[in-house]
Amino acid sequence: MNGRKLYQYALENVPQAIKECLEKNGTHLSKINKVLIHQANGKMDDAILKRLYGLYDMKDVPEGIMPMSISWLGNSSVATLPTLFDLILKGKLEPHKINQGDTIVFASVGAGMNINAMVYKMA
Repeated sequence: MNGRKLYQYALENVPQAIKECLEKNGTHLSKINKVLIHQANGKMDDAILKRLYGLYDMKDVPEGIMPMSISWLGNSSVATLPTLFDLILKGKLEPHKINQGDTIVFASVGAGMNINAMVYKMA
C-alpha cells in the first residue's frame, strides 16, 4: 500500500462525497450533530473533517462532532461505524450523545477505495 497516496485520495474525495450526500439530502453541514467516519487513521479523519468544513467556508469544526475510538479499538474496518453508533447509543463513549431528532453523517473509505456517505435522522 502507498500510504501517502491513500491519505491524499481520502482527503480529496471523502469530504466531497459527504458534501454531495448532504446536498442531495437538502441538509446543510451546520445542521449535523455527529459525523461518524471509518477510522483507519485519526490524523487523516481530523484532516477530512477540517476539509469538509472548509468546503462550507466554515473554519471552526465544532468540538465533539466526530467521536473517535481508534485509540483503544484500532482500525476495526467495516465495524467502525456501527460500533461507534452503538457505543454512543449505549452511553459508553462519553461525553458523546445522540438524541431524538439528531442528524448524523456516516462516511467510509476503503475496500478498494470505495467511498460511501449517508445522512441519518434519529426518529
